[in-house]
Amino acid sequence: MRKALGALLTLVVLVGTVGAAGASPRATSVGGGAAKTGGADVGERIAAIPGMRLIEEKPVEGYRFFVLDYRQPVDHRKPREGTFRQRLTVLHKGEDRPTVFHTSGYGLNTAPARSEPTRMIDGNQVSLEHRFFAPSRPEPADWSKLDIRQAADDQHRVFRALHRIYGAEWISTGASKGGMTATYYRRFHPNDMDGTVAYVAPNDVNDREDSAYDEFFATVSTAECRERLNAAQREVFVRRAEIVDRYEAWAAAEGRTFEVVGSADRAFENVGLDLVWAWWQYGSGSDCDEVPPVDASTDELYDFVDRVSGFSFYTDQGLEYYTPYFHQAGTELGSPSFATPHLEGLLRHPGIYEPRTYVPRDIPMSFDSKAMRDVDRWVRGDCERMLFVYGENDPWGAEPFRPGRGSEDCHVLTAPGADHGANIAALEADDRAVATDALLRWAGEDGEAAERKAAPLAPYDARLDRAEPAERWTLRP
Repeated sequence: MRKALGALLTLVVLVGTVGAAGASPRATSVGGGAAKTGGADVGERIAAIPGMRLIEEKPVEGYRFFVLDYRQPVDHRKPREGTFRQRLTVLHKGEDRPTVFHTSGYGLNTAPARSEPTRMIDGNQVSLEHRFFAPSRPEPADWSKLDIRQAADDQHRVFRALHRIYGAEWISTGASKGGMTATYYRRFHPNDMDGTVAYVAPNDVNDREDSAYDEFFATVSTAECRERLNAAQREVFVRRAEIVDRYEAWAAAEGRTFEVVGSADRAFENVGLDLVWAWWQYGSGSDCDEVPPVDASTDELYDFVDRVSGFSFYTDQGLEYYTPYFHQAGTELGSPSFATPHLEGLLRHPGIYEPRTYVPRDIPMSFDSKAMRDVDRWVRGDCERMLFVYGENDPWGAEPFRPGRGSEDCHVLTAPGADHGANIAALEADDRAVATDALLRWAGEDGEAAERKAAPLAPYDARLDRAEPAERWTLRP
């Protein structure tokens, strides 16, 4: 999803064992990360799942934390035709606790961490690396097998395998592309999860119609702030020659190259076009004084662009990690476009600001316009027990998911003044109560838990609940 790209921006029981991966009677365990149930160590039970492999266990107080990988078919429609290993982690609280199934839609954080729903329901958490993000990539890589249905089937098989151990309720979640991934999973396997919390998930139904983004940029914050940002962006392009010279010198000194995009000048155009979107993705109108004036030095402008958009992103080395994302954006997800009349006469590379530009040419891409329309139609007509959370000042929320009349117990809530990091905690009190009540109900919590719904069931833990160091850059979406 992104043509707003630079800063806009989870094994297998194979053919003979898939059907055996259903739920077993719910086990009991002692809370606080207890290791055994009926004499069996939970780590041993997880590792004994056919196709599962324990990579390591990391210490974390109050939990067990396992880094694993799981054998998946490259093609779920033809499971005998090759496999790959997909990484995941399990943060174990107790077999009697509900489980949150988390995905970022990108790579995997292998350090212990909790998503907001995990803390709120005091549950276990399974986190899955998205297929084709290294090292969870088939070799050789058949990129035609990177699509939303194959990824949803990955999650389905992980759930089927682990549900034998974790038999209580399951909630899927993710933010940005992770929220999109959680939504696609529900569309193709609607009966797996008891609920879904999708944060800041874009819904680009029609890739050719993006006027919602133009409206967002014409109305967000104040006219003064919008004008100052546009003026700074224009000045960056006016000083293209100076800035590209510095960019090329930096790239040479750092060993960075531009083969995929084509040149430093083409990379610069992408970085510059990202600037206003990137600012609002994680910025605030209250910070507009940080935007340099048009008479700022070139050093100030360069540093501002690097801080907000990031010159490193459009180098070959910066793009490599994101190749699976851009492939998905250019084949199914779509990518937003927006008007830039204030840059008239300053752009040199028409059509460069799109996913095809950022994927090596030896990887074929063909766009399927039916994929997002199918998901949108399902959400409008069949959505059940889903919560979508957006930020008022986040450009990615300009095209949100919209449950329709056929939906049941589905909610779309917006956090006032919030950006691409919007969450339940940022909602106004009434909306926060709606979201918390829904999540607790879906997770099977009632009685005392319901009475405490104003606060998460698990206390804050700085080691587990801090934002991941790379979070800002992986939510592109």
